[in-house]
Amino acid sequence: MTQAVPTKTLKIDFVSDVVCPWCVVGLGGLETALDALKGEGIAADIAFQPFELNPQIAAEGENIVEHIGRKYGASPEQSAANRAMIRERAGEVGFDMRMTDDSRIWNTFDAHRLLHWAHEMAPDKQKALKQALFTAHFTENRNLTDAGVLTAAAEAAGLDRAEAGEVLASGRYAQAVRASEDLWRSRGITSVPAVVVEGKYLISGGQPAQTFEDALRKIASEV
Repeated sequence: MTQAVPTKTLKIDFVSDVVCPWCVVGLGGLETALDALKGEGIAADIAFQPFELNPQIAAEGENIVEHIGRKYGASPEQSAANRAMIRERAGEVGFDMRMTDDSRIWNTFDAHRLLHWAHEMAPDKQKALKQALFTAHFTENRNLTDAGVLTAAAEAAGLDRAEAGEVLASGRYAQAVRASEDLWRSRGITSVPAVVVEGKYLISGGQPAQTFEDALRKIASEV
């Protein structure tokens, strides 16, 4: 009889924003790596932590081409080429990214409040909410400041839509999200995705699955 491999569960904080395309790529790579590591007895408990790429962005959002040009100095052609490259990387991890020249970047603070609520109330559904928000933004080009869009994402993740609406309307968890953002900035996180393992090992960026797999295997051997 084959003896079961004991499971070592790593604590992972996935610091990210829901309008960050490389966070989609990074999460896909991480999940692929974890699937590959199951046979070696390595698993993970993932918590999604808030980071706002554009905390000062206006309520009406900003056109993505104008935003990328203003923030990074990229031309419309460079912006389109970058989107095509990211679309390909996202497709490799099974995500359908459909950003166009008309897509917009949104303020994500309310989305982070909902993610915090999900972690408090049903942590097993936080990842599903994160993925539903990614889909709403990158695949469906929906407005992430719209309460209807956010509560629909919550419902798609198996959470209570009415309660999600109450969270948004009440301003609940605003202080907790701000505190968490400040905490991760104080720990040196200035770009995302930032994958923090066991509170001390950092894997930065939208890495391919093999990079995550190698890093997590090494970390598991050390903790």
